Amino acid sequence: MNYNRLYILSFIFLFCCHMAFSQALKEQARVITPFDQDWAFNFGDAQGAEKVDFNQSEWRKLNVPHDWSIEGIYDKTNLTARGGGYLPSDIGWYRKIFNLDESFAKKKVTIEFDGVMANSEVWINGFYLGKRPYGYISFTYDLSKHLNFGKGKINVIAVKADNTVQPASRYYTGAGIYRHVRLVATEVVHIADWGVYITTPDVTAQKATVKVKTNVFNESGQSAQVTVETSVLDPAGKIVKTAQSKQNIAAGKNSAIDQDLVVTNPKLWNLETPELYRTLTKVTLNGKVIDDQLNTFGIRAFKFDAATGFWLNGKNFKLKGACLHHDGGAVGAAVPLSVWKFRLERLREVGVNAIRTAHNPVAPEFLDLCDQMGFLVMDETFDTWNSAKNNGEKGYNRFFTEWWERDTRDMVMRDRNHPSIVIYSVGNEIHDDLNSPEGFKKYKDQQDLVHQLDPSRPVTMALFRPANSKVYTNGFAETMDVVGQNYRENELVALHNQKPNLKVIGTENTHVIQQYLALRDNPFMAGQFLWTGFDYLGEADWPQITNGQGLFDRIGSWKQQSLQRQSWWSDKPVVHIVRKEDNAGAGAWINNWTPTDFDTYDDAKVAVYSNCEEVELFLNGKSLGSKPKPADDSPRLWDVTFEKGSIKAVGKNKGKVVSSEELKTSGLPAKIVLSVDKSKISNSWDDVAFVTAKIYDANGNICPNADQLIKFSISGSGIIDAVDNGNITSHEMYKATQRHAYQGVCMANIKGSAVGNIEVKASADGLDGASVKLEVINK
Repeated sequence: MNYNRLYILSFIFLFCCHMAFSQALKEQARVITPFDQDWAFNFGDAQGAEKVDFNQSEWRKLNVPHDWSIEGIYDKTNLTARGGGYLPSDIGWYRKIFNLDESFAKKKVTIEFDGVMANSEVWINGFYLGKRPYGYISFTYDLSKHLNFGKGKINVIAVKADNTVQPASRYYTGAGIYRHVRLVATEVVHIADWGVYITTPDVTAQKATVKVKTNVFNESGQSAQVTVETSVLDPAGKIVKTAQSKQNIAAGKNSAIDQDLVVTNPKLWNLETPELYRTLTKVTLNGKVIDDQLNTFGIRAFKFDAATGFWLNGKNFKLKGACLHHDGGAVGAAVPLSVWKFRLERLREVGVNAIRTAHNPVAPEFLDLCDQMGFLVMDETFDTWNSAKNNGEKGYNRFFTEWWERDTRDMVMRDRNHPSIVIYSVGNEIHDDLNSPEGFKKYKDQQDLVHQLDPSRPVTMALFRPANSKVYTNGFAETMDVVGQNYRENELVALHNQKPNLKVIGTENTHVIQQYLALRDNPFMAGQFLWTGFDYLGEADWPQITNGQGLFDRIGSWKQQSLQRQSWWSDKPVVHIVRKEDNAGAGAWINNWTPTDFDTYDDAKVAVYSNCEEVELFLNGKSLGSKPKPADDSPRLWDVTFEKGSIKAVGKNKGKVVSSEELKTSGLPAKIVLSVDKSKISNSWDDVAFVTAKIYDANGNICPNADQLIKFSISGSGIIDAVDNGNITSHEMYKATQRHAYQGVCMANIKGSAVGNIEVKASADGLDGASVKLEVINK
């Protein structure tokens, strides 16, 4: 067999890595090794790439997660079309060469993919492991029987991601190994995949019952008498309860061990203090720990009530939700965790407390983040069943019959310990006939499977045009744990008034006041999920390449709907000024006082979004009058003759000023001002610093109409990972070092490449430049 020079270099590098891996194996029962580094990638098909002796020397070297579609060029003729956002589709191949110490020979070694988009096929040393069509699902393959062990012996894993059949989705999917990968080594008697299930069925302030079901798999050739020890660790890491159980497990069989542990004076998981406990599970055989696993959970009690909506730990409140697609804007589908953290923090400013994963399983670390930050989650499986949807005709509908059960099973088992998840959804606007026995069966089969795997949570789906599908009159709604419906809030309210025993929730809602009031004024409405939290790639007609219905644009800039929603959902005093963009009430509502054409703009229609009891408006220091808060929380309106200068709104409660906002007319663009969301980042793929460039005039006022090309440069221990400006019609590339400003703003995503210092500079023709410094630390 001929190996090229790349193989020889790989031997040296990987031998050093796995010496450390081997030492860790001696110290731990279960060894989990990140497997993201040092892949080779080829864009396009490559015949024979699954073979061990394939020559990959010309392939691109990279780390995963990786989305090759976001690196491409926007083109109206791309087959992804409207749904996929006009970005490229094709086949992508990944290969990784690695070696394993001889000590692994008696272990069970598996590889775990958090997601590969899409139609992935995987080989180990030329042996075909299998295929997973659904790009959003996490999956595992057992490598044990096909590995080579010992010094100088290599292994080759090959992954093919086939995105050629298009249009495969109504929204952007990305392409490639776009989520994390890891290698897991255990003994042949071990905890099964996602084999620890934790619930808290009885919770009070004084004590809580923690039920733990541990599934142990004996893959050896003889029976095994094991001891399962489960310890509960409190949020500070202290063991507060331990239980032991013995079980004899026959060769080749699974066995489930149930344990109840009572925690006194528990710290409850809630939105304000999302306290997280952990279980440490140890499996012992013949006095030796042969497997161990840490799992995170939260102690909380929740319910959906037909009359009063949602309750958490005895507190009744609304789910103020937003739907999120899985892309992160400029980074595409390969989303660093800090992008999600930035987005969730921005949504929290509006008052959002819940997320719907629209319309597919998300990366597991996204759910970890929701656990940590205190967001509630509706966890969703599919956008389609058997019936296709426009602009995504060749999507999951091709695979539903064969794959729905396995994909649902894997999602629920993976996700069911997350305290943030309070409800599952098994479909979005499903076009299958729900007024038929077949439609009833499809839903019931999915709901029954979820109940079997996780009886602690209810199931819903996002119903589509219920008057047409007859689901409110044919008995279908009565089969649902919670009735979910997209839009048409008045129909959902009418349904509950007619059938008050039904639990109801808005699964998808727009930003208009009528939908807000349907939630505010009806105690039985458990919540609603706005479409959407952030603008998302795809589902847009050329030249638009992004759906612009989000509360925020791709880079997190505030929009009219987020300003208004904050006045409705925030607990803090809020005042925001918007005006009609064009003269005499034409155009969109915008948050600035700088018209694009001063000569034709004199009649400014002004609205103030506020939750304050009283708002007074000032133009260049002169009062334009005060207005009380309307009973329906609608905006307060003024008709203002435009003047350059300042417009200011002051909010008062009980006569005291509690909030204000002032907008000023800008002059000519003069300088760039840089800001960064944090001064330190870790040397980690998941950590990103957001450097925002804004264009100001000489007096320090933002120039909202500026669109200069801003060029970024970087020195030191970092890279410019992506650039963006939030403009839904911009076709500029994201993997670049320059971007036109949009509404006076653009952003660069910065990653660390090594421990050290970074300096980022920004320049533009005719403007004073700027710089900002960051420090990269060990993760």
